[in-house]
Amino acid sequence: MKNVVITGSTKGVGFALAREFRRLGHSVVITGRTAEAVDSAVTTLTSGPGTGRVIGHALDVTDPDAVAALWDHAAAKLGTIDLWINNAGVAHTTAPIIETSPQDVRAMVTTNMYGTIFGSQVAVRGMIAQGSGQVFNVLGGGSDGKIRPNMGVYGATKRGLDMFTAALVKEVKGTGVRVGQVRPGILITDGWRREAATAPDQVASQRKMLNILADHAEDVAPVLVDRMLSSTKNGDAIAWLTTGKITKRFMTPGYAKKHDVLGRYGL
Repeated sequence: MKNVVITGSTKGVGFALAREFRRLGHSVVITGRTAEAVDSAVTTLTSGPGTGRVIGHALDVTDPDAVAALWDHAAAKLGTIDLWINNAGVAHTTAPIIETSPQDVRAMVTTNMYGTIFGSQVAVRGMIAQGSGQVFNVLGGGSDGKIRPNMGVYGATKRGLDMFTAALVKEVKGTGVRVGQVRPGILITDGWRREAATAPDQVASQRKMLNILADHAEDVAPVLVDRMLSSTKNGDAIAWLTTGKITKRFMTPGYAKKHDVLGRYGL
């Protein structure tokens, strides 16, 4: 069984990944910004299926000392850390660049970039010291270089992390540590729904497209977890929403109606 650390895992895709790892019997350290959120997520996970150990740790991933303390806490509790997943992120995707507030810009740049960079530094150092381990950076919209409406700032952070991850892949060669990336696709999470509530017209105009391309985090997590657990390659790139999958969905008659991910929330 593996010992796994997942940043930003009290909700959304991070929580879905943690739940799947635990269901399979792996031990998981989950993190969030507040002790209340962490404690609530730990309670929910431990009351669900699975036998894996769940440990909670609250921290701000933009603080390098706090991230180092996360490694120390996880290693003290579990011993070797086999998988470290940098998932913590912030998305504000309902306004063009010039209308995005300084607060939202700062939150995206610091959490998405600082959090992943500091997390990668700490995890790789620790894994080199212990002799092995694998780091996965969760990327998102914009990491592929495509320009999408109202995602200029968010996409820039993820595009930057794509380059950062590729550089780190080269730097860990020969160390016994592997680095990879995960592109989970477009997921309907609590965070996405909060964003959607501030821009109902935007969601309405994109409804058909979203029902074709988007998925629920709990449906995607088992596939992503299986791929991460079976990965043996440095530089592995795991993607849920592949070009082939997108093409098949668009070519399937009535797919948007049958795959009505927004209907569950009355959208």
